[in-house]
Amino acid sequence: MIAKIMKGSNFKGVVYYILNDEKGTQIIDADGLFLENYDTIAQGFIGQTQMNPRVTKAVGHIALGFSKEDEPRLDNALMVRIAREYMEKMGIRNTQYIIGRHFDKEHPHVHIAFNRIDNDGKTISDRNDRFCSGRICKELTRKYGLHFANGKEQVKIDRLREPDRTRYELYGILKTEVGRCGNWDVLVANLKRQGVEVGFKHKGRTDEVQGVVFTMNGYRFNGSKVDRRFSYSKIDAALERNSLVERQAQVRPQAYREETSPASNSNGDFISGSLGLLTPDNRPEEQQPYDPYLRNRKKKKQRKINW
Repeated sequence: MIAKIMKGSNFKGVVYYILNDEKGTQIIDADGLFLENYDTIAQGFIGQTQMNPRVTKAVGHIALGFSKEDEPRLDNALMVRIAREYMEKMGIRNTQYIIGRHFDKEHPHVHIAFNRIDNDGKTISDRNDRFCSGRICKELTRKYGLHFANGKEQVKIDRLREPDRTRYELYGILKTEVGRCGNWDVLVANLKRQGVEVGFKHKGRTDEVQGVVFTMNGYRFNGSKVDRRFSYSKIDAALERNSLVERQAQVRPQAYREETSPASNSNGDFISGSLGLLTPDNRPEEQQPYDPYLRNRKKKKQRKINW
């Protein structure tokens, strides 16, 4: 479950978007509004905003999206229940709203339009709303046993609008290049060949680098805004790890050759074996060369034993 939060000043526009017939919309829940037609709904919203005309962006619009895997479970009743709980946790209460379910995409989703001027003329706060929304979406996903998507790889880029489309394309490029480059020079060169320019932010007037900026298709993104793993410090650490792995890979073959090469003595003669198991003294007696001294010494030992 994910949420996209939008704010504006045109209730008529958001009502017509949510209730568009081409999207096969069903109004699955509403409160405080006369639902005769599009205009009566919009006028109901607009009338309440007059209680607090100082708020210029009174339109609240949130799209709640769910994974395709959850579609068999998500009937209208469950989606209403989840949407209401989401609004309650977000502090969206005591106000007008409509919830419309769309059927124009393969994944289940609903749109919530609500009045940021509540029934008492007070403003519904939007402070830290995106941060709170992310946390609440995770809570509700766990609570209702919904499917957790596997991150950015699951996003259908062709359906995104700019600049989100470019940001997700850039994410894919950075994921590949940062994973295989060993230093910044190589990374910058590889990115440039793919239409990505790299700039660096410095601390004051010093040479100390604090951040990195990527430019693609005319859009500029701080590294951490593409993904937290692409901040300057994290990319720098990843490149250092890649470089270390590459150096270790180059050292291993040489070390292996030295360990497996046959040892030699000071005279340059090869020593057979490593523990002297194949030296003459350890070969069977019948294979050893004739040694009169050794033979006589064995006979003396035998005499002593017999005596």
